Amino acid sequence: MKKSSMFVGLDIHKSSIEIAIAEAGRDGEVRSYGGIDGTLDALDKVVRKLVSKGCDLHFVYEAGPCGYDVYRHLTAQGFDCAVVAPSKIPRQGGNRIKNDRRDAQMLARLHRAGELTAVYVPCVEDEAMRDLTRAREDAKALERKAKQRILAFLLRHGHCDSGKSPWSRAHFRWISLLKMPHPA
Repeated sequence: MKKSSMFVGLDIHKSSIEIAIAEAGRDGEVRSYGGIDGTLDALDKVVRKLVSKGCDLHFVYEAGPCGYDVYRHLTAQGFDCAVVAPSKIPRQGGNRIKNDRRDAQMLARLHRAGELTAVYVPCVEDEAMRDLTRAREDAKALERKAKQRILAFLLRHGHCDSGKSPWSRAHFRWISLLKMPHPA
């Protein structure tokens, strides 16, 4: 006998997870399971309850700032889990009100219908390299903006370096010798 399927939509936030379930079949019921604490232990407790019903579980959630820990946790236990990009989720026109329960139900319903496209979930090493690269790019952008602010500040106060390249040793020496008219 073939097991029936159950599609579980998760709306994940930092401190909470809203869960909705869509029963298999076109006319299967879509209902809210409720909200739980945002920990993996709380999720495991719900998963054990759902597994006891004897259905194949198919999880789905939106990619977001909470990362891929839930995906990795569920797939390590052998469950089917998909992560979808928020921009790729079909939305009804005029429905702009955010509601965690409604979002979880919509994810479960669309996953059951096969309307969602999963994103690539990077391995831990790839994600670490991506985070490092993004952090470096952010730091370099902040450095560039700070240098522009300093040059603009000096120019506003009538100080213009005649050196060939800014931010060289000679430029730093020139800045260290500057005296402003007011201590502030």
